[in-house]
Amino acid sequence: METESEPYVRLATLRQLHRVVAELNTARSLADTLQTVVDGIVVGLGYELACVNLVRPDGDLVVAAFAGDPAAEALITGRVGSRASWERRLTMGENWDGLRFIPHTEGWVLMEDDVPQWHTDGPDPRFEDEWHPEDRLYAPMYASGGELLGVISVDRPRNGRRPGAWGREALQMYAFQAAIAISNARLRANMQRALVRLEREQQALRASEESFRQAFEYAPSGMAIAEMGGDQHGRLLRTNDALCRLLGRPASVLRRYSFSDLVHPEDIGTLLRTSAEGGRAELRLGRRDGTYVWVSLRNSVVADAADGPRFLLTHVEDIEERKRHELQLAHRASHDSLTGLPNSAELRARLGARLCRRPQSVRASAIEALDAAFEGRDGYDGHAAHGGHAAHGGHAAGGGHAAHAGHDGHPVGAEAGGAGEHGFHADGPDRYPGADPFEFPGAPPAPSDGPYDHHVHTVAPATDIDDGTKGLAVLFCDLDGFKSINDRFGHHTGDAVLIEVARRLTTGVRDGDTVARLGGDEFVVLADGLGAADAADLAVRLRNAIIPPIRVDGRAVRVGASFGIGWASCGMSADEVLRSADQRMYIEKRSRSKAHRRAG
Repeated sequence: METESEPYVRLATLRQLHRVVAELNTARSLADTLQTVVDGIVVGLGYELACVNLVRPDGDLVVAAFAGDPAAEALITGRVGSRASWERRLTMGENWDGLRFIPHTEGWVLMEDDVPQWHTDGPDPRFEDEWHPEDRLYAPMYASGGELLGVISVDRPRNGRRPGAWGREALQMYAFQAAIAISNARLRANMQRALVRLEREQQALRASEESFRQAFEYAPSGMAIAEMGGDQHGRLLRTNDALCRLLGRPASVLRRYSFSDLVHPEDIGTLLRTSAEGGRAELRLGRRDGTYVWVSLRNSVVADAADGPRFLLTHVEDIEERKRHELQLAHRASHDSLTGLPNSAELRARLGARLCRRPQSVRASAIEALDAAFEGRDGYDGHAAHGGHAAHGGHAAGGGHAAHAGHDGHPVGAEAGGAGEHGFHADGPDRYPGADPFEFPGAPPAPSDGPYDHHVHTVAPATDIDDGTKGLAVLFCDLDGFKSINDRFGHHTGDAVLIEVARRLTTGVRDGDTVARLGGDEFVVLADGLGAADAADLAVRLRNAIIPPIRVDGRAVRVGASFGIGWASCGMSADEVLRSADQRMYIEKRSRSKAHRRAG
């Protein structure tokens, strides 16, 4: 009958396809599109039942839409069939130009698989192309890349016959259009999900930025964002109120600076090490009033975006109070609590820092080797190594000193470990570049100075007669008559006397000299760059400064002072130097009668 009205069938089929495809394009969501697909089959293509089995992300197929029978729809919608079972069905059926038809005669093979299906009973076919209730017809849907999107399953043609050529082509064309519609619906759904996710991420980002802004702006300690790298490394881009208050500068002014402009000059190195790749340091930052405040500065390297510019997030905490407390503790540990002078431990530390362990005789042997090496050379107007005078008015290496003192009191020439007039060191491994030691015939090798090659050695005058040598004088001072003041007037008066004596000693020395209190009524003065006569004059001046009466609680008391002058030199320990000055002080004290000690 279909062949008898073929032109009509073709026109009717095209009209049906046009209507149902137009319906596909009106669907908005993926669920609406799937339901429109099955509804279009029932309404426009002449089947009573239709469903769409959609491929899930795991590969299995789920019954996603059903049309034609509410009871069957309730039975199988949402049920899942395995991909393997579906592959089996799509390969075993008859190929109808892309459709798959499984006649009822072969359907018994599929009764045990897990593909959801409905069962209807009916009589055996009365003619060859009559549709049997157990016949199965599938229209696979493929994406543009050949990926299986799903399978359309239809049943019960209204004319009761298996579809002919035009019916099959119409179903195949519809499945093709349905695949396009489903792909577009999925794309729209993915885009909508992406837009929703992006909006949520943007909301979260805005919330995070707001949280960071509030945490940054209202943090109780200083915060700053600075550039990292390039010519503007360390330049402040943003500062919070706490940092502005700490430094006494508004944010608009701080943006003109970098941390290197604000840091104390002595802390530049610490800042550069900290800001290179982040870290923590304690340093001083300048305030608007010219003072400096101690801060704990912590840098974190943050990226603005993936592969974007990096910045330094800097946390600045005020530690001025803690630093002041630490300095006070350090001062208490190294200074006398009564007078504020350096104590015995600090005195020994300062004295020991100037002395190395090598005795001066080792240095002299090096000078002897140098003089012996030069002796007899053409054009050399040297001095004998034994008994004569060394260059520049010094003493012979065998019995005196090998070098004179410079204008600042430090020895120069060979004794100072420096380069002589011939351009090489008199000791150490670098005596002459590219040459063996001394590189002169008959010259014995000089002893190696080890870690003292570049040490400025401390020397002492040979005698109490001023020979031009400058050294580190150690003046040991013991007060005369102090015990009787303590016994008569009490410790309060004694303490006041010690405080005044400390003040007079400090006033009477140069900047850079050290006045320390060993304990009791004993004081020590370290004065560098003095000759023998200079040290004696200093002792007299200090004694004369102590003698005048000291008024305490309305009464005047007097103390005298005995001074012993010792000299520090390398090879001696700090205790040996102090012991030597102490012994000289007692010799000086005993040389004066008791009646004249307090008078000076």
